[in-house]
Amino acid sequence: MSELITISPIDGSEVVRRAYADEHHIAATLRRAKIAQRDWRQVSLVERMAVLSRAVDAFSANKNAIAEAISRQIGRPIRYSPNEVVGFDTRARHMMAIAPEALADIRPTPIDGFNRFIRREALGVVLVVAPWNYPLLTAVNAIIPALMAGNTVILKHSAQTPLCAEQIHAAFVAAGLPAGVFQYLHTDHASTQKLIQAKEIKHVCFTGSVAGGIAVEQAAAGRFIGVGLELGGNDAALVRSDADLAHAVDTLVDGAFFNSGQSCCGTQRIYVHQAVYQEFVDRALALTEQYVLGNPLDATTTLGPVVRVAAANAVRAVEADALAKGASQIVDTRRFALDDGKGAYLAPRIFTGVNHQMQLMADECFGPVVGIMPVKNDDEAIRLMNDSPYGLTSAVFSRDENIALNIGNQLECGTFFMNRCDYLDPALPWTGIKQTGRGATLSVLGYDYLTRPKSFHLKQM
Repeated sequence: MSELITISPIDGSEVVRRAYADEHHIAATLRRAKIAQRDWRQVSLVERMAVLSRAVDAFSANKNAIAEAISRQIGRPIRYSPNEVVGFDTRARHMMAIAPEALADIRPTPIDGFNRFIRREALGVVLVVAPWNYPLLTAVNAIIPALMAGNTVILKHSAQTPLCAEQIHAAFVAAGLPAGVFQYLHTDHASTQKLIQAKEIKHVCFTGSVAGGIAVEQAAAGRFIGVGLELGGNDAALVRSDADLAHAVDTLVDGAFFNSGQSCCGTQRIYVHQAVYQEFVDRALALTEQYVLGNPLDATTTLGPVVRVAAANAVRAVEADALAKGASQIVDTRRFALDDGKGAYLAPRIFTGVNHQMQLMADECFGPVVGIMPVKNDDEAIRLMNDSPYGLTSAVFSRDENIALNIGNQLECGTFFMNRCDYLDPALPWTGIKQTGRGATLSVLGYDYLTRPKSFHLKQM
């Protein structure tokens, strides 16, 4: 297919149509990025920060139009989409602010007669492959630190959210970023794999599915370049008997259903101490049935469609598997009229009577679904929470920080939360283990993956 066509899940209408980049366009983009990087790496950190700050200003000034475009492309309710522009701004400014510290020379213990230090050197051209579900937040995690470190960036965005790449680029151009420093390409899967194999590309930041991550690793095999992978999740939470139950319900229901459950760190498995299990379930059901499933461009809508009909059907298959294996789905889906069993609109679903033989509890399901399971004690919860091929985030709801920390030390995940979930702090590295991937973005550690260490060993005469 020579054209990119984005279909809105809202009503099946065409949002945007673009020609895919051909070989000549791709080659020219790579050449510009490589040439531009020679000069960009010589620009001072202060100057880089100044122009990127202007770019973020220009981007944020267009918040309403960007938010509406996100809602049309992926179906997120318009009441929430502006927050992603705010998040883009917040993360970008944090990564710029910490750049002097993160990129500073590292000096070992002095030795008389020698000047020794380690400098963090830019890699070259960085390819950022971003997904549709959080099209701005996933992209900014890599774009800004890569540019601040002296790299140039090529952004390949999802075919569902091509306008996000174009809007980011437009802001950077308006800010006066030198030509070739930040570019985007619309490419299909085959061309993206060839792009990863291009000699100009020195690092790949990929956010997406496990299957996509495998394809990226295969394309980069033998090139000896860095590949950062932020992949799937089936994130778990434990509600202990000492938890603030009202807070736990509010937080975890939102963590399960925000963005129609289409979040790598969304809560899909909830384990509740048996002493408070039924009360938790009752409260969660009551809150869930207050959601409004509707047209995401309507300000009253709190739950929009999933990204496409095929995605909705995949969720329905997970539901069928759970029901066939003995689970109960307790939400009255008749309250959500737009869920007709065929389209992209899905009522939120809560499953009880679940176990780890069900796809719901064993694999990632990108939709508004959650399983709730009683546990006898913390040890049982830890075993079940770790019984997953993924390891992005885990959460514990408790009033006892020492107990929570002890549990957190035993959980296999990249981020551990206490009394919150489904959140990303740019001061902390975003990372995962097992099939969730490898590498890290954000925080001072995020700069480590976008630079190489270069040792300087100077003998004084």
